[in-house]
Formats: sequence, structure tokens, C-alpha cells
Amino acid sequence: MADATRGGESAGALTRDQARDRLADLAAALDAANRAYYQDDAPVISDAEFDAIKRDYAAIEARFPDLERPDSPTQQIGAAPAEGFGKITHAQRMLSLANAFDAADVADFVAGIRRYLGLSDTAPLAFTAEPKIDGLSLSLRYETGTLVHAATRGDGVTGENVTANARTIADIPQTLTGAPDLLEVRGEVYMTHADFAALNDRQAQAGGKTFANPRNAAAGSLRQLDAEITRARPLRFFAYSWGDLSEPLAATQMQAIARLAALGFQTNPLTLPCPDVETMLAHYARIEARRATLGYDIDGVVYKLDDLALQARLGLRSTTPRWAIAHKFPAELAWTRLEAIDIQVGRTGALSPVARLTPVTVGGVVVSNATLHNEDYIAGRDARGAPIREGRDIRLGDWVQVYRAGDVIPKIADVDLAKRAPDAVPFAFPTTCPECGSDALREEGDAVRRCTGGLICPAQAVEKLKHFVSRAAFDIEGLGAKQVEAFYTDGWIREPADIFDLRARYGQGLQQLRNREGWGDKSAANLFDAIDDRRRIALGRVIFALGIRHVGEVAAADLARHFGTWPALIDTVDRAAGEPAAQAPDARARKPLLAQSPAWAEITGIDGIGEAVALALTTTLTQGSERASVDRLIAHLDIQPPPARRADGSPVAGKTVVFTGTLEKMTRAEAKARAEALGAKVSGSVSAKTDILVAGPGAGSKAAKAAELGIETLDEDGWLALIGAADG
Repeated sequence: MADATRGGESAGALTRDQARDRLADLAAALDAANRAYYQDDAPVISDAEFDAIKRDYAAIEARFPDLERPDSPTQQIGAAPAEGFGKITHAQRMLSLANAFDAADVADFVAGIRRYLGLSDTAPLAFTAEPKIDGLSLSLRYETGTLVHAATRGDGVTGENVTANARTIADIPQTLTGAPDLLEVRGEVYMTHADFAALNDRQAQAGGKTFANPRNAAAGSLRQLDAEITRARPLRFFAYSWGDLSEPLAATQMQAIARLAALGFQTNPLTLPCPDVETMLAHYARIEARRATLGYDIDGVVYKLDDLALQARLGLRSTTPRWAIAHKFPAELAWTRLEAIDIQVGRTGALSPVARLTPVTVGGVVVSNATLHNEDYIAGRDARGAPIREGRDIRLGDWVQVYRAGDVIPKIADVDLAKRAPDAVPFAFPTTCPECGSDALREEGDAVRRCTGGLICPAQAVEKLKHFVSRAAFDIEGLGAKQVEAFYTDGWIREPADIFDLRARYGQGLQQLRNREGWGDKSAANLFDAIDDRRRIALGRVIFALGIRHVGEVAAADLARHFGTWPALIDTVDRAAGEPAAQAPDARARKPLLAQSPAWAEITGIDGIGEAVALALTTTLTQGSERASVDRLIAHLDIQPPPARRADGSPVAGKTVVFTGTLEKMTRAEAKARAEALGAKVSGSVSAKTDILVAGPGAGSKAAKAAELGIETLDEDGWLALIGAADG
């Protein structure tokens, strides 16, 4: 799937632990970029760099699909709406797309759909292919043929109300004839190359702000608080999708796009029906060849399953549809000099090398930094010790090839040994933490060297606090990464519990806080109120916010659904990590001892929770100082159980279900999704807490254990009859 040049150290070379850490780092970078772009209207990275981070993430996620997390480029959508705009909640979430990088990824996408639907390799399966416009997503809601509001994607759930601005765009009809009574049209606001150049000329002549690229110009123009400014900007709109509907537009994607065109919307003329992977890839090649002459920016091709009934059957992941994918264009390369290698320390203590480069333009974006991944990559070997780049190491002063995988975090792809200085010496990776001086150790089998300083390491402490207040965690309004850094530096907060003590510890806090630069009475009061609002919080958010290694949003949600309450979770953790495991000298020795505990079996039996997550959870929450810190935090909180996932009258709500053997009328993924939608818990192993075992042909040890425990066992027909879905 991914190769060594994509992401430097390829996804295939990463261990599962490394992949989790890498995904967490990339998710944090994307969150910061989204906030800067969507909330502050001041991008800190280019669109190409943002896409490159997304592609790096997707390559790892494709290699480790069970690590999929909601805050990825597949699971982090935009950012919360800026305060200057009203907010609109989307009737249906506006999702992002999973990414493909090569023909193999596209073939895997199609094969995955066939597996999910239980279709053979020869069954007909049609798709559409269309250019992926590099602009700003917009949703338009029409009621009885009249445009009533327009909203940006925002965080996928809530967007900015830009109705007045959208009305100024000529491509957006104000009224429709022959449309469904309710119709949400979705598409992309963009700017042509010619209009962008003319706008920048006018801005420069008037002494105004110029834009880095057409996408930034389009986004900045649509998000003006004064609609008259938007009216003066040459914005265009392509429609390509829909949201809420009072009646279906058509039976297929192509027919629905034709219906939108008939209603008066601009649709992309390069959209093409494709009966197979070969046709999809051929159209991709044609579009890529025409990319420079289209007159507007695209960054790939989007493939969608054509049959809308099958789209509905496939459904959605956390933030991406299963029935669509974006095939991004290849990375771009350039050569420049490596001036320095800096070592950064992440919240898990990982030492990450960053290349400081003589600035170079790569695909229209100026690049001055690039990731170097780890010490093995610098030394010219992979995680298994095999040579990469034919064994060429990377040294200060080298001429290096910079690679932007789709435009994300740039990477160093190669070295020009012919230009290497004769006195260049191999880079000596530090064995002590550059932040706190603690030993930086590399465990056997781990490609990453980590600081052992823990909470005494300021880099780890600050990064953990930033994670704690991140959007998917506590998301405290007014307390972002910059505020966390400042408060930590001044000694105001050292651990999460300190956040909830701020008002009390500082004599109501207002006087001290309003004396800080950028704070006044209102902003200080708002911060303390926002902190108080977060004392009542969902269990899944709390688990994720703790920043436990390997425990991302998906794992946190799985744990929350299984245990329901914090006391139930912590009691099970304590029992799993009890004697004799608690006395083990390290994690490696602890693992076989943990396996003897029924509580450990309960944790690892949760569907989606593996041994790595369980070990990290039990190890972290039973360490003295870490547990004391967590206990101090929990004392401030009113933790809410996850909402019941059930339909009224569901016969399986609250029951634990295990599927085993071969299911013949639905795939395992469909069966799990249906059970969870009806309020059941799906487990991966049979235990005394199992209520129902659904056993298809080939059921083995799980069926035997269920019989031994007296657990109700159903065949597939019995299961479908129970949930009211017999005969499909």
C-alpha cells in the first residue's frame, strides 16, 4: 500500500505502537491547523501541507485499520465555527473522505466494499469518478424551492452561517423549480486561477491582503462578516452531493448529479460513470494530465459507489462514508540543504527528529521543515535493520530530496552523496532528553526513543495538558494550546486537576487573570465559566483526555460503552493489575501475569480493545503518581455514561453479543453495526457476561465455551428473527 518514500518510514515498517503514536501526533497537528484556518482565519500551514498530513495519516491508517480514530483526516472534520458567525447544525453531518494514494489503494477500496456487501469479485459494481475540487465545502438548504440558509462544514456537525455571503455567488440559485420540498445541496466554493490572479493584483494595488493560493482566497472571501466584500470576490460553486432530502433525487449517483444540473446547479463536466477499477484509474490519469489546464485547483479524483441503495447499506464510519474515497495526486519532490536536526519531545516522551532546511518551493509551497521520523531512518535503515535508501544515512549539510506526500508534512526521501562534504559525520541521536535531561531509552522492538522523565519533563507535561484540552477531549472554550503553555510556564497548572482549581486557587481568579496580556474581566469570567461547564462530561471524553498511550477516541468510546461508569472501569483495571502483576518489574514481565486475571480477560474481550490498549490502560492507571493525578481530576467531575444505543423495544438492548463462524446473509461488519444500533454490546470473546452467541458454520471454541457456560446460542436465522430482520 504505502511505500518507503511516503512518510519516510513506510506504514508497513511501523509497529502497532509506533503507528498509534504517529497517528496521535498527526491528529494533533491537523487539529491545530484546522483551528488556525477555520477559527482564526490565519492559516499556519498551506493547503498542500495540510493535505500532506492527511495523506500521511491515511497511509498508516490503511496499514492498521483497527487503529482508525475519529480525529484523523478520516476522523477530524474542520474545526468549530468561528465566533463571528452564527452557527447552523447540519441535519446530516458533513463528512470528509478517506484517501487513496495509488492503484493498489483504489483496488483495496473496491475489494473492501465487495467484502462488506458480501459480493463476489465478478458481481457488477459501478462507480463514479469526478475531480476533487480544492476549495471550501458548503451546504445549501432549500425549502419549497427557496434558499433558506447556507453553512460551512465547520466541525462536520455545526457550521458557520454564511447565508448572506452565499447569496452573492452567481453559481448558487436563489430559487429552484421542480426540486424536492426539502433539499440540501452540498458542494465546493472555489476560485479560478485567472480570477485569483486578478484579485491578488487588485488587493496589492489597494494595499490590501494578498492570498497564498486560490483555496485560501475562496475560504477567506466566503467567510467575510461583511457580505458586500464577498460580493466583490469572484467565487464559483460546483455541486456534487446532497444532505437532507424530503424525497430521493434519483436511484444512482450519476442520475442524482444530472438532477442537480437540471435544477440549475453547476456540476463538474468531468464526472464519469466507471464500471470497474480499470476505468476509474484510466479516468484518474486523464484528469491528472489535464490538471494544469483546467483553470482551477484540484488535488485528486473522488470515486463514489454509483448505486445509492448500496451507499445506504454501506453507511458511514465516524467521519467518512464507506462508499467513497479520494484518490490524491502524487507527491512532489525538490532538493535542498539540511541545515540542522532538531529533536522534539511529544506527550508520550517520544523523541522526534525534525529537519531544518534551506527553504525550497515544492509544488508551489515553501518548505523549510521536514520530518525525519526516528534515529533508524536517519541512519539509513528500517525498524528491522534492513537498509533504506540503499543504506545512505542523513548528515548535517547534506543535499536532501524533500518529498510532500500529497502535500502533508514534508519528508526527506533521499540524499545526494555526490554533494556530501568530506568532513560530514554521522548524526549522533541523543540518549538523554533535550528538555529535562532524563535518560531517553529505546525498548526492544520499538523504533522510537522515549524520555523516561514522565511528569518531570516539561515537554511531556505541556503536551499532555494540550491533549487534555483538545477538541475531542475536554474542549474548554478559551483554553487552547497557547493558554496551556502560558499557564504552565507561570505555574498556574501542572496537571489536569489544576484547571478545575483555577478559580478557587486564585481568589476567584479574575484579578490575576485579567492582569495578563490579552485578558479582561469578561474573557476571564468566560474562561472560568467554560471550565465549570466541563465538570459535567461524557465518560468517553474523560478516558480519551487522559492521554494514555494507544487509547485514542475509538478505543475510549469502546471502553465507555462497555463499562458505562468510571467506577466500573477503574475497578476492573485495579482487579486486572492486582497482585502478582503489580509487582512485575516492567511491562514485558507484567503481561503474562495479567493474562491470568478474569478482569484482564474482560478488558481484552471488548470488541476493538487489544492487548496493547489493555496493557497501557492498566499500567498507566495503576502507577502511583499517575493514579493520584487522575483521582484528583475525577473528584472535580460529574462523569456521564454514554447514551443508550438502542431503538425502542429492542430485544437486545444492553445485552452482550458475540459473533462467531461464517455469517451467510450479512457480513460480520454489518452484523456488528446492526447489533450496536439496537443497543447491544458486541464482544470479541465468550465469557460469563455474554448473553447471546450468534454462531454460523465453522463455529469452534467459542461455541463450545458458550455451551459449557449455558449461554443462549442462535444461528444466523435465529438472530435475524430475534431482531426482527428475518428474510432481510
